[in-house]
Amino acid sequence: MPVLPSRFATVILHFAPLFYPRSWRHAEVLLIGAILAPGTRTVASLLRISGLMRERHFVNYHRVLNRAAWSPRLASRLLLRLLIETFAPNGPVVLGLDDTIERRRGKRIAAKGIYRDPVRSSHGHFVKASGLRWLSVMLLVPIPWAERIWALPFLTALASSERHNLEHGRRRKKLTEWGRQVVLQARRWLPGRDLVLVADSSFAALDFLAALVGHGVVCITRLRLDAALYDPAPPRLPGTVGRPRTKGERLPNLSKVLIDAGTVWQHTLVPGWYGGSERAVDLCSGTAVWRHAGLPVVPIRWVLVRDPLGRFDPQALLCTDPNQDPYQVLRWFVQRWQVETTFQETRAHLGVETQRQWSDLAIARTTPCLLGLFSLVTLLAAQLSPKARGAVMSAAWYHKPRPTFSDTLAAVRRHFWQEQGFAMSRHPGEVQKLRPALQEGITYALCNAA
Repeated sequence: MPVLPSRFATVILHFAPLFYPRSWRHAEVLLIGAILAPGTRTVASLLRISGLMRERHFVNYHRVLNRAAWSPRLASRLLLRLLIETFAPNGPVVLGLDDTIERRRGKRIAAKGIYRDPVRSSHGHFVKASGLRWLSVMLLVPIPWAERIWALPFLTALASSERHNLEHGRRRKKLTEWGRQVVLQARRWLPGRDLVLVADSSFAALDFLAALVGHGVVCITRLRLDAALYDPAPPRLPGTVGRPRTKGERLPNLSKVLIDAGTVWQHTLVPGWYGGSERAVDLCSGTAVWRHAGLPVVPIRWVLVRDPLGRFDPQALLCTDPNQDPYQVLRWFVQRWQVETTFQETRAHLGVETQRQWSDLAIARTTPCLLGLFSLVTLLAAQLSPKARGAVMSAAWYHKPRPTFSDTLAAVRRHFWQEQGFAMSRHPGEVQKLRPALQEGITYALCNAA
């Protein structure tokens, strides 16, 4: 069985108090196995890579997910604290919020539903997928050795389908209600920090935005070009009776502002555009009150963005802090694209959608753990030397200027194997015989990788 390296123990052992001692011993094996295993992340594959394929009491490792008493919410809080201390000790905390579909089939997957597949669908092509909808909150921070922003998941919730809620007599909860719940949970965990949330157009809802503003969270998301925007309500005159006004005069739609010849545009360069490049764009901005009948009134700063070369369609953004600089609003919003990159990396390198749990409790725990493993691997890499964590898997035909998550995962794995005694030496006298369990784990990794 692999031994926990001392350099990584300072991070991983923070989670030990969340478990009973026996459960922690099993959870530690699963954690190390999830980092080292290639391909699928079933419990069986984690035991194989750990050299425990002949463990007769293998059911004890399954019970960590489907029966053991431990709190994923407390683990999320602890993970967030470690991420903040390591990567964002100062300044505003920028969070990303988005949902993803885990494609799962089977009669025993009770919470699954039929959703639009965001990866395979486009504006003119609609693709449905059967699976589980997960809503994840991620910390958006610059990673020093990668020289770019990464989205680090720390809190993930299962948004069960409408059919599942009806069958169990529960009220249907909209995606924005789930989003409000998880973001306000993060707000309670970070009481003294300025919080900025970036999200896509699914969360451009007045009730969602008003709830976050009431708790001191600045929200940035897309805005419809035909949204009803107004001037702020004029001062109430003395002696006026009746309800106070909530809005002033109606402002022109942003679609008209976009084509108005009198609109003043500001030309600027935005770093960190899609693909990590720098993009020249034109900006114009203003403040308004966004209102719709029967819904809360939210003061916003709107930002119109267009490409002078016409490579993408003009779009509008909103920020619930009217005093915020429009250039900063755009810089925060483009960081949201790293959330999609994280979802893809977890599928490609951490085995999301390959797990095969059928228990409701195991399903609710496994995917959030795999998403959180992305952040944990990044934390472990931060404990390595700059040379080790900055290593890039390059080739003569592929020049890779900066390390990606796959390189970071490889560096963490390499340190694990070196601590187990698997290291190459130029001197024949230093060659040592590997332990049988370690031989089996390495054989599984090399011969069964997919």
